[in-house]
Order: sequence, then C-alpha cells, then structure tokens
Amino acid sequence: MMTPLISSLSQGVLQGLTEYLPVSSSAHLAIFQHVTGNGEAGLAFDLVLHVATVCSTLVYFRKDILRMLFEFFRGFRMPVGQKSDGWYFGWAVIFGSMPTAIIGLLLKPFVERIGVSMAGVGGALLVTSALMSILAVVPPGTRKICVSIGLIVGIAQGIAVIPGISRSGATLVAGILCGLSAAEAFRFSFLLSLPAITGAAVLELRHAAGAGVSLPEGWLCGALLAFVSGLIALYLLHRTILRGRWWIFALYCGALGLVALIWL
Repeated sequence: MMTPLISSLSQGVLQGLTEYLPVSSSAHLAIFQHVTGNGEAGLAFDLVLHVATVCSTLVYFRKDILRMLFEFFRGFRMPVGQKSDGWYFGWAVIFGSMPTAIIGLLLKPFVERIGVSMAGVGGALLVTSALMSILAVVPPGTRKICVSIGLIVGIAQGIAVIPGISRSGATLVAGILCGLSAAEAFRFSFLLSLPAITGAAVLELRHAAGAGVSLPEGWLCGALLAFVSGLIALYLLHRTILRGRWWIFALYCGALGLVALIWL
C-alpha cells in the first residue's frame, strides 16, 4: 500500500513532467489515482501542483514574459507600423484565453464524468497520439503570431480540458497547423497556458474549500518536485520540438491509451 508521503511525491513528479510534455497530465493523474485509490486527496493537492507548475512556467519564460509585457504596454503609445512582437503576443494571449475559458466551463460536467472513466481517458490519449502523429508529418511554418491564430490555439486549449487530451500537444498542433514555426508555437503555447492554468487553479481552490478537503502528507515536497520536474519537462520538450521528434510522444500516448482501455 502506497503511503501518503510517497503518493504526494509521486504525484508531484507526474504533474511536473506531464503538464508540459504532450502526454496529458490529467490522464496520468487520473490513472494514478485510479490505480492507487487516491482520488479524494487529489482535490486540494491538484491546486498546489498546478500553482507549482505555473511557477516553473514563469521561471522558464521569465525573459519572454518581461519583454512581452514591456512591449505590450509600450505598444499603446506606438504607431501601428512600429508595434513590436510583444504587442501582438499580448493580444493573442488575451483573445486566446477567451475561448479557452468558455469551452472549459461548458465542458466541465463532461470532464468530471470522463475523468473517472478509464475508457474515456484511454480514448482521449489515443486522440493525443493521433495529434502527435500529425506533427510528425506536417512541417512548421514561418508565420508570426496574431489574434486570429491566438483564437484558434485558444479553442484547441479549451478542448484540451478533456482528461487525456494534452493541452501542450493540442496547442502546439494548432499553432503549427496555422503556420507558426516550432519555436514560436512552443513559446505561445506556454505563455497562453498561464491564464488557463491559473484560472483552473482558482476554480479548484473554490471546489476544494467547499468540499473541506485537506492537503495530504508531504504536499510541500510534492509541490517542489512538481516545480523542478516542470522545468526539466520544459527543457526536454523544447529540445524535442526543435529536433522534430514528435513520434516519441505519439507512441507513448498510444501505448498508455491502450493500457487504460484494455487493462484498467
């Protein structure tokens, strides 16, 4: 029987690695909680892990975030032809977050049902596998980020609230299919994740507070592991994207999806 401490540490590593790698953190946590029977403790703990992964995103992209904020606010004083990339990135993040929020709220009842169904999670993982296969054959483009691309990527991010559909995978696919370069799609995917993950964490906080769920033993160590492993995952994903090795994630998600469908 897994102790609460080991469970917290394991979930911390799982959340940190799978939040950013295109393999679906929600699917991994759902499978973990199904196998270990640790569902209720996860309600409040998920909040802590999401906050930890937000922190790792802020640290990894700190230079991009600061530059984008500076260029975005400076853009209000600049003529149209002189606005820099941060101006367009900022509006793309704002408009991209809108469909994410709307779709996420509309799908919430469905997400809660599918999250406890291993068949549903397994099927969604096979969808993620198919998305990664698309990236293995579609070459990146050279377009710059704009509001219309932000909206499309935001819609993909909203659909990815379904457990098993990777948020990073769906947004990367949407960005590259819209003509973004691999590096541009990677950067926008994770800057767009900040409002989404923060918003989801706030909703989980309200739910956990209403349910009166307490944090498990070792939650602080689990959060630290989620933060560190999140940084590692971002580094690994960036290198993998630049080398175009999407097939690794396609095979992994396909195999895990079949395990969830057949054996769980």
